[in-house]
Parts: sequence; C-alpha cells; structure tokens
Amino acid sequence: MPHPLLTQQDIETYQRDGTVLVKGLFKDQVEQLRAGVERNMAEPGPYAAENLKEGENGRFFDDYCNWTRIPEFAEAIQSSPAAAVAAELMGSETVQMFHDHVLVKEPGTSKPTPWHQDGPYYFVEGQQTVSFWSPLDPVTTASLRCVAGSHLWEKPILPTRWLAETSFYPNEEDYMQVPDPDAEGMKILEWEMEPGDAVAFNYMTLHGARGNDSTSRRRAFSLRLVGDDARYVERPGPTSPPFPGHEMQAGQRLRRDWFPMLIGSAD
Repeated sequence: MPHPLLTQQDIETYQRDGTVLVKGLFKDQVEQLRAGVERNMAEPGPYAAENLKEGENGRFFDDYCNWTRIPEFAEAIQSSPAAAVAAELMGSETVQMFHDHVLVKEPGTSKPTPWHQDGPYYFVEGQQTVSFWSPLDPVTTASLRCVAGSHLWEKPILPTRWLAETSFYPNEEDYMQVPDPDAEGMKILEWEMEPGDAVAFNYMTLHGARGNDSTSRRRAFSLRLVGDDARYVERPGPTSPPFPGHEMQAGQRLRRDWFPMLIGSAD
C-alpha cells in the first residue's frame, strides 16, 4: 500500500507529469521550519543571494546547503515523512540527502522566479530524483508552477544565473533555450497551498513562480533527495551548489559522509 499521504494515482501522476501535490507533507514541521528560515536569514550561509536588481521592489532571498548548521532544518527533515514519500514517488529502495534550499519573497516582490530545470545546475543525474517545495505561508498566485512532462524532454534547458541572466556553462549548443510556457500553451500545473503542503517534482521538471503581489510573506523550504540510479556527473563548469573538494568521480554515487542515506544503504 502507498504511504498514507499518497495514492497509487499520485505515484503514477508523478512518473507521468514529473510533479504532484503532496498535502501536509511538512504540516507537523511548519513552526520548526519557520524558525529555521528566520535563523537562516539572520545568519546567511556562503551561498546566500539577494535576487533583485536595483530599483526592483520587495526582497527575494535564497540560500541553500544549510541543514548541517541549522538544527531546525535537520530535525524537520528527520521527523517528517519526506524520505518515505520520496522513495515511493521515485520508485527507489534508497533515499539519499542532496541539499536544502530556502526561498523567501517578501510582500510586494514583483519579480518572478524564472523558468528553469534544477538538474542542469547540479552535478548529479538520474531518473530517480525528487525535490519538495513547501510553502510556510498560504500561497495562491505565488505558488510553484510546473510544466507537465518536461522531465521527459530529450534536451535539457540552458541553466542561467538568475540575477546576471548569463549562461552557467560555455556549451550552450547542448541545451534548449528557456521557453515561454504561458505563450506556448504548455500544460502548467500549479496549486493553491497551505503551510506544510509540498509540490514534489523531478529535477528535470521545468518550473518557476510568479512574484509575490500579496500583503503576506511567501517563505518556502525545499528539500532535494536522490534515489537508486543517481550518479555524480562532470559538468563543463562550476555547479550550483558547488560542494568544493568533494573528490567524487564520474559515475559514482554521492559520498555518504556528505550526503547521508535517509532510507536504505548505498552498498
């Protein structure tokens, strides 16, 4: 039987569309995660970024790879059913930690999160991947938007730097240019969400988000996990996150001392 938060249809939808809504995934960890976000914003890590240009309204903060230094994040990951749900969505016997990510759009932040796939930024490839995007505030128009089936496209989307809008890698010919899913009539899935709900999506699913035109904050916690077939891959430039000094070789599973197993064993 599927996990109580899932149905068999949810699992099939995830495999087909590359995304599905999981209601209440972090519902018991919302206050804990809010406290972690506040700590993160007060004590930003080395990868923290402010994603607005001069003259743009609001504040768009993001930071990642902080779960090892922010206890609220580590405790929420361990106490939530995220790993068990991930295993079923991915169809994987193992679930391994990759990283966490915080994204905060303060009220009146009109800048959208650009359309992108996460996978090309990462040094990991595989079909069995999942990212959970969970708002810590009610969201309507500022929810995550995912293009159904885009995880199955033959060519990846060119990764770019959000603020500078420049290419991440030199081999642009190996990638598709970012499409305009609204203008091109693509099937876009998005949901009104309550705190603790989560959008689950494959690393290769094209996604983005509108600006936050509400009078409330839009805090979101993301958790990135990998499964059985995920392997380290070389990229033609520094990845995001970079994880300097990892010493992994192409084709290896992610090293368990840096990326712990949450379910099962990599042996």
